[in-house]
Amino acid sequence: MTVISSDLSPRTADGRRPDPDWWRGAVIYQIYPRSFADANNDGIGDLPGITARLEHVAELGADAIWISPFFKSPMADFGYDVADYREVDPIFGTLADFDALLAKAHALGLRIIIDQVLSHTSEQHAWFNESRSSRDNPKADWYVWAEARPDGSPPNNWLSVFGGPAWQWDSRRRQYYLHSFLTAQPDLNHHNPEVQDALLGDVRFWCERGVDGFRFDACNHQFYDRSLRDNPPADAEEQQSVTTVRPDNPYAMQRHLHDKTQPENLAFLQRVRQVLDSTGAVSIGEVGDDHPQPTMADYTEAGKRLHMAYSFALLTPYVSARQIRMQVEGLERELARTGGWGCWALSNHDVPRVASRWAPGNQPDPVLTRTLQALLFTLRGSVCTYQGEELGLPEADIPFELLQDPYGKAFWPEFKGRDGCRTPMPWQHDALQAGFNAGAAPWLPLGQGHGERSVDLQQADPASPLHHARALLAWRRGEARLRQGSIRFHDAAEPVLLFERALGPGPALVLAFNLGDAPVSVPLPAALGMLLPFNGTPIAPAELLETPGDLRCASGRCWLLPAHGAAIAVTAA
Repeated sequence: MTVISSDLSPRTADGRRPDPDWWRGAVIYQIYPRSFADANNDGIGDLPGITARLEHVAELGADAIWISPFFKSPMADFGYDVADYREVDPIFGTLADFDALLAKAHALGLRIIIDQVLSHTSEQHAWFNESRSSRDNPKADWYVWAEARPDGSPPNNWLSVFGGPAWQWDSRRRQYYLHSFLTAQPDLNHHNPEVQDALLGDVRFWCERGVDGFRFDACNHQFYDRSLRDNPPADAEEQQSVTTVRPDNPYAMQRHLHDKTQPENLAFLQRVRQVLDSTGAVSIGEVGDDHPQPTMADYTEAGKRLHMAYSFALLTPYVSARQIRMQVEGLERELARTGGWGCWALSNHDVPRVASRWAPGNQPDPVLTRTLQALLFTLRGSVCTYQGEELGLPEADIPFELLQDPYGKAFWPEFKGRDGCRTPMPWQHDALQAGFNAGAAPWLPLGQGHGERSVDLQQADPASPLHHARALLAWRRGEARLRQGSIRFHDAAEPVLLFERALGPGPALVLAFNLGDAPVSVPLPAALGMLLPFNGTPIAPAELLETPGDLRCASGRCWLLPAHGAAIAVTAA
């Protein structure tokens, strides 16, 4: 086995190690490996395919790449059911292929973050095979096993995120095992120190191989209430405000007080941080909770646990300016308590693409798509952007007969699952499979119209979403106020979001976003002082009016924002 030292991580031009705080304000590009690029033409994307397309990410201007799981897996949940944490699944390549990917990424100045699933494994993992074999084997309590109730029913009322009870009967042990997701994904028992040690050993394996960080999947699902108390029911308001699942999923009908987000997780995350700090790797946690801000702040407490965390707060089906402000301000208040750090995303592999999801009637609007890109890259915190967002890709419509996602199959037709955001990346408009591969049909069909949004066509069009995204990232990279500055919101009527980014005593950037489909006049608060047009940014300018008594804005100063538009100014020095 070839081990790549972490000393090969990206360095500055003069050979110095980079700032250890590079992740603060970084832009992380998520790659779903099944759908990014297929080098061996078998219809499924792979690690060599990613390696061949790394220049695209480097030219985009991202700081790092997050690669969804590529470990050995039976693919019940497409890699999020891990059968061996230290092996690459053959459909994605080999460990040597990963080493080559890592080396090329570092040569291009890109860092590599890999996806780790520590809350559960595949039912085909060797640990689970041993655990289920008897009640007295060495790994008997490495998973969450419990006796049936006297009537044979499950131990309590806990539910799976994917629908139905979270307990599965196993006839060999004559007990139930816990699965917070699919039945093929049994939950590990983190109350057992041996389980923690084994998982930390797997994390250390990839640290020593040279990865720059980890995205920890479902990181608040790693402990459960040892008394197995029932979850209480959610009230009607809680059910309607759920963000982690659809309201028609029974999972939304409970308050998940006992099956996740347990206090014991804090000590475990401190152990994770010790391993990361020993090699300089960073971490980002996925917090799946309907009230995530306090948990995100606790999990990222300065220097103690994870480096940063994100939630589903902006991955919702519907959005308003008020909702965005509430989520961002709520997180900022909690982070001030712990010194933690947040991360924002508008799309990923679990939700419909934002270009469709937040568009009126789910019909993408090119101006709104650009505005949402600008909004994402100007929020405080780090940023995750999903493959294809830079192309403005809309959600694909996958017919039931071609559906792959078990979540979608379970809730069809009201919910079509996650396949619509996982279709192949379009690279070349006039090539077979739009350049995703040159052989077998892809595991999911190309999205309708995606070929007309391919990378090569957008590369040739200076007005394309791709060039807009590159300009935004270049601007963010060179603008300290965006990467490290504070954020302060100002009152504005729906559908306008108005805030400023500042760093130190210098002038602030003032940004306004019209999320509506009609032009609006925005009164400018006196607290903003004098504003000057800010030129040279990729955000479309709006008309700044300073005439008192203007009929379009009785209060005096206004911004005229176009439909679905954005603008920026700078406070006078």
